[in-house]
This record gives sequence, C-alpha cells and structure tokens, in this order.
Amino acid sequence: MSGLGKKVVDVVFKASKNIDWEGMAKLLVSDEARKEFATLRRTFDEVNSTLQTKFSQEPEPIDWEYYRKGIGSRLVDMYKEAYESVEIPKFVDTVTPQYKPKFDALLIELKEAEEKSLKESERLEKEIAEVQELKQNISTMTADEYFEKHPELKKKFDDEIRNDYWGY
Repeated sequence: MSGLGKKVVDVVFKASKNIDWEGMAKLLVSDEARKEFATLRRTFDEVNSTLQTKFSQEPEPIDWEYYRKGIGSRLVDMYKEAYESVEIPKFVDTVTPQYKPKFDALLIELKEAEEKSLKESERLEKEIAEVQELKQNISTMTADEYFEKHPELKKKFDDEIRNDYWGY
C-alpha cells in the first residue's frame, strides 16, 4: 500500500474513534431522525470497514517466475517492465488548504452560537420555572405580592391612575 493510502486509513480510523455516536443520538427527537441517523452510522461503519480491510493491506507481489514457465520469458519480461514503469502519481491535496480557514471560521461561529443557545436555553428555563410558580400561586396571590415581583407593572398602573387614564 502506498504511504498516502495508509495515511488516509489512519486518519479515518482516528476520526471514527472521536465520533460521539451516543451523544449525537441523544440529541435526536423524532423517529425519522433516529432512523436516518442509524442509516448514517451503518454507512459510516461499512465505509470504515472497507477502508480498514481493502486499503490497509499491501498487494501480493507478482510471481513472475510462475508466469515465465507457462507463457514464456519474453512476454512476461515485457509485462514486468511495463508493470514496473507505471508510476502512480502522489496525491497532492489542494482542496484542504482552501477550505480549512473557512471550516475553522465556521467552527468558531458554531461555538459562539452554541454558547448563545445555552444562555438562551438557561434564560427560558428560568422563565418557565417562574411561570410555573406563578401558575401554582396565582389563586392565592394578592395584588401586592404580584406587584412585588413585577414592579414595572405597578409603576405603569400607578401612572395611569395618576394621569386619570382608564383605558377608554
């Protein structure tokens, strides 16, 4: 196997170790999403398995002597010379350098969006807790208790009363 092929297999193997499949699966809510996710994981495992088996092995060397006995040395030597003259060009990655900065910028943007989302989620959780508490206590709560928690509403009502504005 060429050095590059082995590197590709190593990178894919390392990448597959770092994937948190269970963590991602916990984030899915719909059955359709779970089904698609299972298909993605199965496909990934199949491709990974193919890379591990097919491309990680060295090809078996050709037994030129065996063919010389059956075909003749002139023809075999001609094929051997042609086989050895074949040069497989080395892969030069020109795409990754172009997209690496864009990808890194997207990762930074993703982290910022994640932090913002977590803060917003935390704020909404607090708001939900407040509304649930209010829902439980509303039947026994006095206006003073309510205005104590919402002073802006008390100020608004006081201003309306003071200005003789009764909403009509």
